Amino acid sequence: MHPPLDRPHPDCQNEINNLHYCHATTSKLRFWGCNDIKFALDKCLKDEKVKLLAEMNTNVEEKRAAEEKAYQMATGKQLSFEEYLKQDKDWNNAMEERRRRESNEK
Repeated sequence: MHPPLDRPHPDCQNEINNLHYCHATTSKLRFWGCNDIKFALDKCLKDEKVKLLAEMNTNVEEKRAAEEKAYQMATGKQLSFEEYLKQDKDWNNAMEERRRRESNEK
């Protein structure tokens, strides 16, 4: 199953056109008539998704820092969530217990 083909897929347009042509010209009685073209389209769409995710995940730390700063300004709090957790004794005790359990399991 592929995503809707009505939105732009510039890297896969040739495969999309080939699939549309195959569906238009191949008998509906041949269930597997366009499978090779469909497999090529699936591979192209997968490669496109990997490329888009790589682009979206660039500079994640900078984006996270900007979001954290905006959150702090909106709420009027000076501590980040991570800094708050470092000061929380219950959380620190739970993390220490977790580390002890993990080291005992090894």
